[in-house]
Amino acid sequence: MSADLELAADRGLLGRTSTVERLADVLRTRITEGFFAPGERLAEDSIGTALKVSRNTVREAFRLLTHERLLVHELNRGVFVRRLTLDDLVDLYRLRTLLECGVVRELTAPPDGSAMAAAVAQGDEAVRARDWRGLGTANMLFHQAITALAGSPRMDDLMRGVLAELRLHFHTVNDPRGLHEPYLERNREILAVVETGDGPEAERLLRTYLSDSEHQLVAVYRAAAR
Repeated sequence: MSADLELAADRGLLGRTSTVERLADVLRTRITEGFFAPGERLAEDSIGTALKVSRNTVREAFRLLTHERLLVHELNRGVFVRRLTLDDLVDLYRLRTLLECGVVRELTAPPDGSAMAAAVAQGDEAVRARDWRGLGTANMLFHQAITALAGSPRMDDLMRGVLAELRLHFHTVNDPRGLHEPYLERNREILAVVETGDGPEAERLLRTYLSDSEHQLVAVYRAAAR
């Protein structure tokens, strides 16, 4: 299926009251899912045609996502998915650690972990289908569900942006299975502890998890720079 046809499937998400924010959310979600790669040019006309919105609406959505550091405008060339740096990666993990570990640290009783459990189940299904990009998406949903335990819409918005940026880093990894599959079992382990309400132990597991993940991606960047 072509990119335009796949994107056209998102048309229903905009509805009759299409807004710049909703279009930006569709594109942000697609970036989080790995649909657009770093350095890829996004064309106003093809996106507008696929989603049945005006070029002005697309242009405004691009501006929002540029402000979120997901896109970059290059004079006389157009709008491209941003290529992130090693410093960006380290900064994202610093923020993830503050957000996610801060949420689980506050647990004193078992929360509703259904969204986390659903993400683990989605990951299992992706492994069975050998869909490694889908496994990466399931992993993103797991971490989004961790932040959602705080019940803060502002934290949810912040985490969505963080995960969308992080997905851009995943494109630098030549072995997506090796990147994502080992963490599925660790997601299951964190879920089991969260469901007991043991905040300190969940934080310990999650902090180690995030540190390992960061070091893995940093190593990929450094190897590519040689």
